Amino acid sequence: MNKDLTKGDPQKVLWAFCLPMFGSIIFQQLYNIADSLVAGRFIGENALAAVGNSYNITLIFIAFAFGCNMGCSVIVSQLFGAKDYARMKTAVYTTLIASAVLCIVLMLAGFLSCDILLRLMKTQEEIMADSALYLDIYILGLPFLLFYNIATGIFSALGDSKTPFLFLAFSSTANIVVDILFVVSLQMGIAGVAWATFLCQGISCIFSVILILKRLAGIEVSSGNAKIEVFSWDLLKKILTIAIPSVLQQSFISVGNILVQGCINSFGVSVAAGYSAAIKLNNLVITSFTTIGNGISNFSAQNIGAKTWSRVREGFRAGLKLVWTLSLPLCLLYLCLGRYLLLLFMDQSSVKALQTGQQFLWIVSPFYFVISAKLISDGVLRGAGAMKQFMTATFTDLILRVMLAFVLSAAMRSATGIWLSWPIGWCLGTVLSLLFYKKGAWRAGS
Repeated sequence: MNKDLTKGDPQKVLWAFCLPMFGSIIFQQLYNIADSLVAGRFIGENALAAVGNSYNITLIFIAFAFGCNMGCSVIVSQLFGAKDYARMKTAVYTTLIASAVLCIVLMLAGFLSCDILLRLMKTQEEIMADSALYLDIYILGLPFLLFYNIATGIFSALGDSKTPFLFLAFSSTANIVVDILFVVSLQMGIAGVAWATFLCQGISCIFSVILILKRLAGIEVSSGNAKIEVFSWDLLKKILTIAIPSVLQQSFISVGNILVQGCINSFGVSVAAGYSAAIKLNNLVITSFTTIGNGISNFSAQNIGAKTWSRVREGFRAGLKLVWTLSLPLCLLYLCLGRYLLLLFMDQSSVKALQTGQQFLWIVSPFYFVISAKLISDGVLRGAGAMKQFMTATFTDLILRVMLAFVLSAAMRSATGIWLSWPIGWCLGTVLSLLFYKKGAWRAGS
């Protein structure tokens, strides 16, 4: 159901909109967690390390999917808020066509470059074959990844966060079942993990795209609106203005993660396996906060389109309250029960891997209060199209984290130095993002 985010109490509207998005991303992350869990528990430590190793490369493709999602979502939100339904539909069709071309390019690039990236990460020979196999199957599923993200972005732009939640709840639960079927019953190994994700994400994508096209067909366009076009270069430029910085942000984060993964791999397979499990738990939280930040972007964009500027500020405060409410139990969960959560991915015999994962969570989780504030202010900046400020804060965090990972790990001669780089980078990036929000660059139209 479409919802106008420019009306009603901002906090109630935003929380009702964002909480299903939070639930959606929990289920979305279950895809990756299920892959690592099944690989670690039913195949072995090397398989767990291979999935974690491959994940850093898959983040590059996810970056493009995220960019398409945000570019389309922000522009569609603004047009929906302004009730310009003809151009809104044109924006959706333009995104779908441009994304189909992008998908072909990404698949070709992926098949040609993944082996090179695996070598760049100093992937150990014992996990190289499994990592490469997992990635090959993952790349075949890129059309599903890309178009599913576009569909969820459009649902969010229309104020509907419940439909993507229902799709994800079904598909991620099915993914766990199919993972176990392929790996345990059919003995397909790491290929079974990858094919399970391919199959479940594919079904979810197809139904999402069909439903979003039906939803758009049901929105009536008044005679006073512009003519609906199949493709618009003007709207594509506006979409790319949001999408390209979002892609660059996520891509550089992915490249940074690949460089850091190379540093981690130098400490051995056990450290890589422990990090692989811990980073899945960490990403569950960070991606959840990022998704709520995306909700803030949609909320801000609709209200900017409707020129209801004060609601943007109220939305920021409501978003901050929401993520801080979530940060406390998540932080306590990882500090107190992190070891038991890590045991979902491995057994008691993986002593070094367990110690590594637990140390990472102890160092990083107390700073969830910091990074969540950054992601909310980023959401406002992105929803207003203030991409220069958004990029500056993000790249400062990333560059600092990558540099410190190498410097501190070399100085301490331990992977502990790598984990310490996270909170330091987060703190500086958050300060910058909040300063940009306070300066009010996004309020230029008020």
